[in-house]
Amino acid sequence: MTRTELFENIKRKQSFLCVGLDTDITKIPKHLLTAEDPIFEFNKQIIDATKEYCVAYKPNSAFYESQGVKGWVSLEKTINYINETCKDIFTIADAKRGDIGNTSAMYAKAFLETMNFDSITVSPYMGEDSVTPFLRYKNKWVIVLALTSNKGADDFQMKSLKFKVQSSKVEANDEYYLFEEVITTSMLWGNEDNMMYVVGATQAETLFDIRELIPEHFLLVPGVGAQGGSLSMVAEYGMNEQCGLLVNSSRGIIYASEGTDFAEKASTEAKNLQIEMKQLLEEYL
Repeated sequence: MTRTELFENIKRKQSFLCVGLDTDITKIPKHLLTAEDPIFEFNKQIIDATKEYCVAYKPNSAFYESQGVKGWVSLEKTINYINETCKDIFTIADAKRGDIGNTSAMYAKAFLETMNFDSITVSPYMGEDSVTPFLRYKNKWVIVLALTSNKGADDFQMKSLKFKVQSSKVEANDEYYLFEEVITTSMLWGNEDNMMYVVGATQAETLFDIRELIPEHFLLVPGVGAQGGSLSMVAEYGMNEQCGLLVNSSRGIIYASEGTDFAEKASTEAKNLQIEMKQLLEEYL
């Protein structure tokens, strides 16, 4: 999917919502456990109930990998179902891969070619040659981890550096953090048409500074909902002229109910977020 297509979908649906399909077999409604493929059946009903209100889906591969071969089958069935029935939906493989070049090339083939996701989350820790193999696919995206929403983000990402690499977009400043170095270095490997960044909603105050570094790039923002991030603050500090945001909600939508009405409740939660997003788009665009 191209940047233009993504923005057109955001405008048409008046939404920048990404639904995280972090499907835990121990948390899905019990009545689904008798299905041939409980995980896929849960995902299918969630997708059918929420596709009107979102522009992206983001399965986290760990929840599928944990089930072995049958989990991979559920994941493949899920992405195929999205691609067949929701052609305007942007798909994200939340796999957080990143390894030496030839290994990254195989990860890229697995998720961007074999499974045909639109994008994949990537850890940039091993540097340029671990990321660039993912950038070789036309109209596919790499989503680089920059500043995450978890508590442990401070362990490394917020470490103040004693020096900084000068770039054409960033001037020297008093404080310079590791996540900023990740952004300013990695943005040279791709561009705003094939690279996004993960910035957690719980780090909303930093979005203003991040937008100084990468004003045009899309940001994938997890942490709204169950993790306590503020959607209004994310929009205030992070939105650009083409929205530039994909805000993810997982548990707050897919586990809104444990009963037979789980899909209906998920639809309600997604719709409520879409209504709020519509108001924010009207305010800032």
